[in-house]
Amino acid sequence: MTANFLKRFRLKRVDRLIAGTILGGLLVTWLVLIGLDTFIQFANQIGGIGHNGYSLGKAVAYILLTVPRRAYQWFVFAALIGSLVGMGALATTGELTALRAAGMSRLRICLSVTGLVALLMAGVFALGETAAPAGEQRAQEIQLQRTSGQLRMRQDSGLWARDGNDIINAKAALAHLAHGRPAVELADVRVFGFDDAGELTSFRHAKLATQEGKAWTLHDVRDTSVSADGAASTTHALQAWQTSLDPDVLEASVVHPEYLSLRDLTRNIAYLRGNRQNPGVYLNAYWTRAFYPINTLLLVLCALPFGFGALRSGGLGKRLFLGVIIAIAWYFLQRAIISTGTVLGAPPLLVNLIPALLLLAIAVGYYRRA
Repeated sequence: MTANFLKRFRLKRVDRLIAGTILGGLLVTWLVLIGLDTFIQFANQIGGIGHNGYSLGKAVAYILLTVPRRAYQWFVFAALIGSLVGMGALATTGELTALRAAGMSRLRICLSVTGLVALLMAGVFALGETAAPAGEQRAQEIQLQRTSGQLRMRQDSGLWARDGNDIINAKAALAHLAHGRPAVELADVRVFGFDDAGELTSFRHAKLATQEGKAWTLHDVRDTSVSADGAASTTHALQAWQTSLDPDVLEASVVHPEYLSLRDLTRNIAYLRGNRQNPGVYLNAYWTRAFYPINTLLLVLCALPFGFGALRSGGLGKRLFLGVIIAIAWYFLQRAIISTGTVLGAPPLLVNLIPALLLLAIAVGYYRRA
């Protein structure tokens, strides 16, 4: 029985025919989506040229560094729309009808398409775990110049800022939700105080710095004053921090959780749990990224048979419209499920598993009837 199953679904010449047609439609769609998104973002960057030394070259560098992340994000839509476009091309030439007449089932045809998407998905997932987050982090460093001339973000040493005579270093800057609004907190904070002559006069180390509006509070602080007579230290559980650091500017400099790699998300989740804080934002981003390949493949598998009838009777415009409608509907449905589950306090793993299970149920139901 197993041998017959493998024989039925082994790679054949017809798979290469289907893959070649689908690949063309998918790649063209992918490039168009990335190109449109990139052009729109580049137009937004033009307005910042000239501020704090932000030049055209840096704007171009910013855009190029974000291309891997945009390619990763848009692949699911490109796979869906491109697959429908490619299948439509097979239908227009009569090849799809010939395949069906030769005894090739809808499941077999759709599995050929999904197999190609799975191969591409492997490369896209690797891109999303390597070049995409690295490029996004470097891009955010460039963006800081557009909003502030005093902030710097380095991957190895964290955030650096100048605040009057103080030099501030934070090993990590984390985005989270506070009272339903986005906020930023700094971990492992060091504040070096200097006098006008450049001599070190004070040093403060805090495990955490949190914001409330424009006000900052340091947690678990060791405050050391330095003078010619030596150094004296005091400790504080909480200490108000008078700083000109703008939380809004800082928030814009932090890479969004959905742009981070699984490794970075794991590290941030462990940090928040270690400090007895809710890592919900990062957990949702973690499981959304983990299920991204599965959701993409299942979405393509579900959408292809849905469009079989329309593919024979409609032109390119109809196929594009069908693909866009399915993509938009799926996007909002997935967001609604995740948002509802988050509000209800459901585990992030379960919330992100529901869309995949829904797609799996649709696919199994359709192909069993077919």
